[in-house]
Amino acid sequence: MTPPPLTLSLASPEATADLARRLGALLHPGDSLLLEGDIGAGKTHFARALIQSLLPVPEDVPSPTFTLVQTYEGAPGEIWHADLYRLSDIGEIEELGLTQAMEEAICLIEWPDRLGDLAPPTALRLHFAAVADSEDARLLTLDWTGSGWATRLAPLQETFQ
Repeated sequence: MTPPPLTLSLASPEATADLARRLGALLHPGDSLLLEGDIGAGKTHFARALIQSLLPVPEDVPSPTFTLVQTYEGAPGEIWHADLYRLSDIGEIEELGLTQAMEEAICLIEWPDRLGDLAPPTALRLHFAAVADSEDARLLTLDWTGSGWATRLAPLQETFQ
């Protein structure tokens, strides 16, 4: 049985970063976050805040739009941030080493529709949507299959509902 999606209201970029930091603390190697939403919806802002919260020493976290993948050594293990927007062939996913990383590292993947059938079935999907009457507010819908995420996400639900 698939659990219902969880929708959270994020009033500001600061609330988005706070959620990212809190979610980051719950992640383990082998977890994949699939970040969906239109350009400018907040995917990269969320990813930066999450990655920075897991780094033992602060460093710049650039968007991987042109490099496709950026890797970091975080406290819980290796972190991969991928932006697949410019991906032209699904074969490039294997060349990047992303399929192996999804098994061994914490992966944040923007434009995950480019993964096709390679998307991990246990990934957490995060869909960011702008709120019509606000420049900064976002609605974030989290969706998953399999067990484990509902329990891990319960504290976030209480804070951001």
